[in-house]
Amino acid sequence: MSAAIQGGRAGAARFRPDRIGLVISLVALGGLCLPFATVKPNRILAGVAKTILEALPQTGSILLLAVLFVAITIACLRSPAWLRLGASVLVLLALAGAIGVSGIVLTPSGNPYARVAPAAGFWLLAFAMALLTADALTRLRPGPFGRVAALAATAVVFGFILKSGLWDNLSILKEYAVRADSFWAAAAAHVELALGSLVAAVAFGLPIGILCHRVPKIRDAVLNALNIVQTVPSIALFGLLIAPLGWIAVHVPGAKAIGIQGIGMAPAFVALFLYSLLPVVANTVAGLAAVSPSANDAARGMGMTERERLFQVELPLALPVIITGIRIVLVQNIGLATIAALIGGGGFGVFVFQGIGQTAIDLVLLGTVPTVALAFAAAVILDAVVELLSTPSVRDSAP
Repeated sequence: MSAAIQGGRAGAARFRPDRIGLVISLVALGGLCLPFATVKPNRILAGVAKTILEALPQTGSILLLAVLFVAITIACLRSPAWLRLGASVLVLLALAGAIGVSGIVLTPSGNPYARVAPAAGFWLLAFAMALLTADALTRLRPGPFGRVAALAATAVVFGFILKSGLWDNLSILKEYAVRADSFWAAAAAHVELALGSLVAAVAFGLPIGILCHRVPKIRDAVLNALNIVQTVPSIALFGLLIAPLGWIAVHVPGAKAIGIQGIGMAPAFVALFLYSLLPVVANTVAGLAAVSPSANDAARGMGMTERERLFQVELPLALPVIITGIRIVLVQNIGLATIAALIGGGGFGVFVFQGIGQTAIDLVLLGTVPTVALAFAAAVILDAVVELLSTPSVRDSAP
């Protein structure tokens, strides 16, 4: 009897009381109280909310609730991080399958206009499981290759689900089916704006950063000027560029032929380029300033010229800091490129603003979800690159 009591006390000690509220709120609020899916007669009108028990067949809803309860219970116990990771990923997969099944179950037969969309309960549960997954990954501390592999595995899983047709009855996929060609054209424009402006900023920002590091007298003036550019709202900067670029298109021979004009991609590209300069220049200055003086002294002792020290010693050692600035720029540009649609620059913002104008939330999501996914993937990949470059073995192998 005493052993049983002690075992019970040990089990209770392993349970985290501060997470009891999380278990109750997630299971009761997300699983039972809030709607799991919404059925709308068309893409604009308000829909009817359905709970998990209403949106899924009885067996499916019971299994989903059971998996959810077990996963949250594991998260609340002092269980190994790998077990919590497996449980949270299992629930995310179950949620992905369940929302697809709900689209099949709730869509009226022969009705091409009806829309089934994830509701607040689904998003709450998915967000909670994503947090638990992130917490478990943080505790496991995977290396850079492990994080990139996890990102690739996630992309493969979502690609498989999309290819299987499980989500075809969901409203966002119906919006995509109508606009498949324009979606990929918008994706190409979005990537071109984000990456093109980044490449241009690196090409100009690196030399400017090196010059600011070498000539301290101009450093403050350059950084303050770039700081002022950062304070200008994006829409205002897009608008300010319309007039000068329009004048160039009219008065400079050949400018219009290469795409320079008052509206469209040109002002968006220039604006993103200007926003990108400060992180690149500032991180280049910071990276070069952080190079150990002893490394420079050793290079001088070896007879290296200033140019050789810059390219063979200083820049390789400063590269992790510079890549961190590039990461900031890329994530920033992926988000800001959405605003380019307001001046005809294309990108995923086209769907966002069309959806806002038509009060069609699913159309807004069609532009928002891939934007967030691109920014997240870029952050993970470049974080891994920074960590690889920051390891002693990589630094020691630099030329």
